[in-house]
Amino acid sequence: MNSLGQPLKLKANYKVLGILGAISLLLFLIVQVFPNTSSDTLEQKSKELITKEQARASATQYAESQLDLHELSSPNSLVTYQSHSELYGYLAKEKLVEYYNDTFEDKYPYDVYRVRLEESDSERIFNIDVHMNSGDVVAFSQDTSTNNFNSMNPRNQEALAKLWLSQLGYEPSQFQIVESSDSKIIFTDSNTMIGKAALQFEFIFDSEQILSFQPSFSVPVEHASYVKGEQNKALWMTILGYGLLTLVLGVLAIVYSALTRKHTSFVRGIFLSSFYFIVSMLSTINMIPTFEAEGMTQASLIFILIFQGVFTLFMSALLYFSLVGGDGLWRKEAGLNPWPRFKEAGYGKYVLNSMQIGYLCAFILLGVQSIIYFTLDLTIHTWSTTDASQSPLNMFYPWMLPLLAWVAGISEEAVYRLFGIPMMKKLVKNTFVACLIPSIIWAFGHTLYPIYPVISRPIELIIIGLIFSFIFLRYGYIAAMFSHVVFNSILMGFSLFTLGDVANISAGIIAMIVPVLVAYTIYFFHSIKKEKPSVTTPPEALQ
Repeated sequence: MNSLGQPLKLKANYKVLGILGAISLLLFLIVQVFPNTSSDTLEQKSKELITKEQARASATQYAESQLDLHELSSPNSLVTYQSHSELYGYLAKEKLVEYYNDTFEDKYPYDVYRVRLEESDSERIFNIDVHMNSGDVVAFSQDTSTNNFNSMNPRNQEALAKLWLSQLGYEPSQFQIVESSDSKIIFTDSNTMIGKAALQFEFIFDSEQILSFQPSFSVPVEHASYVKGEQNKALWMTILGYGLLTLVLGVLAIVYSALTRKHTSFVRGIFLSSFYFIVSMLSTINMIPTFEAEGMTQASLIFILIFQGVFTLFMSALLYFSLVGGDGLWRKEAGLNPWPRFKEAGYGKYVLNSMQIGYLCAFILLGVQSIIYFTLDLTIHTWSTTDASQSPLNMFYPWMLPLLAWVAGISEEAVYRLFGIPMMKKLVKNTFVACLIPSIIWAFGHTLYPIYPVISRPIELIIIGLIFSFIFLRYGYIAAMFSHVVFNSILMGFSLFTLGDVANISAGIIAMIVPVLVAYTIYFFHSIKKEKPSVTTPPEALQ
C-alpha cells in the first residue's frame, strides 16, 4: 500500500505470483471442474439440457392428452428449474450421487423443469415436472391453494391410484400404503431403495380425479432432522454474527466518516454505492421467475421489490460510509493511501497493475479454495446440495449473474477490509486480529448456502478472508477488489457454462475478461487526460 504523497506504484513479484497462480488454477480445474475429478461445488450436469421451450411443449402435450387440460391461457407459461434438494443432499452426504444417476435418475430425477399451465376457461392450474434431459413428464400437481374440494372415498382413491400405477408399468400389489388421509395416499416400494431412502408415490385427490402424482425417494427422518438443525444454526450465525455486527460496523463507518472528513472526500463513494444499488435491484428483478414459481401474487411481488429496495438502499449507504470512513481512517491514522484518486499521477498504470495482480491472486485463491474443499471433505465430510432459488436457470437473463461478482467485490472489500481492518485495529492494536474479526463477520454472512456442516463455510471463508486482507494490506483496495471480482466471476462464469448453450457460454467467458476491459478503459481515459496538451495561441498569430 502506498504512503500519502508518494508516487503511485505497485511492487509485486510477478514471477512468484505467476507460478503460484498457474499451479493453483490447474488445481482448481482438477478439483472443481474436470468431470472425472470434480466435486459437486459447481453443480455441473454431465448431460445436455433441453430448452425451456421444449419443456413447455412436452408439458402442454401431456396436459392435453393425460390431464384433460385444454385451451391454455398463456403460450409463454412460466418454466422454472426446481430441485429435490433434500434428496440430492442425502445422496451427496452418503456419496451416492453417481450410483443414483446411473440407476434411478432417468425415471426419478432430482432436478426438473416445472411448467406452470393454466386453463383459460377454469381456475385449474397445473405444475408439470419435466425431465431436464429427456423431456419426459415425471410428475404433476394441481395448484389447489384457492380451491375448495370434496374428498374421494378412500377405497376409490386406492383403486384409482393403483390403476394409474398399473398404466405406468408398475405392479401395485408389491407396494405398501404408508400414509392415507381424506385426500392423500402415499405408497412405498421397500424393494427399491438407495441407502435408507425408499421409493415412494404420493397421490392427492379431489372428489373425482387425481390432482397430484409425485414419485420420489423418501429422505430418512434423521437426515431431515440434521439438516433442519444445521439450517437453524446458519440462521442465527447470519442474524447475530453477520447482520448485527455488520450493522455495528455501519454505524461506526458513519461516525468515522464525520471524524475523518478533513482527510477524505464525501464525493468519491457516490459512484460505487450507486452502482451497487442499481445492479443489486436489477439482479432482484432478474430473479422474479423464482418468486413466481413459489406462487407469489402480484401484490406479494410488489411488496418484495419494495422491501428489497429499502434494504438495498440501506446496504448502499453502508457501502458509501465504509468507503468514505475507511479512506479517511487510513489517511489520518496510518498516513497511507489505500484507495488512490483518479486525478493522482500514475493512477491509470496503478489500476492496470492492480488488475494484473488481482487476476494472479484470484487464481491463487481458487487453488486455496480447492485445497480447503478437499481437506474439509476428508476431515469433517463436508457436502452440499442444490438451491434452485440461486440458479441462473431461474433468471430472466442468466448472463446477468456475473454482475453480482462486482457487487460483492466492491462492497465486501470496502466494508470488511477498507473500513473493517483499521476500525478493528483501533480496538485490538494487532494487525492479524484486526483482519481476523472482519473476516469472521464476513464469513458468517455466507452460512445460509446449502453446504453442511454449516461450520464448513465459515472455515473456508475465514481463510479466504484473511488472504483478501493480505492482498488489501499489500496492494490496496483496488487490487483486493479486482481479486474478489475475478474470483467470483470465474466461479459464476463456470455456472453459466453448465447451461450448455452458446449464448451463456459466451457470457461466462466475457464475464471472466470484463475486469481486463474495465482496467484498460480506466488506463486509456487517464492517459488521455494526462497527455492532453493545453491550448495556447502561438505568438505568430498575435502579430
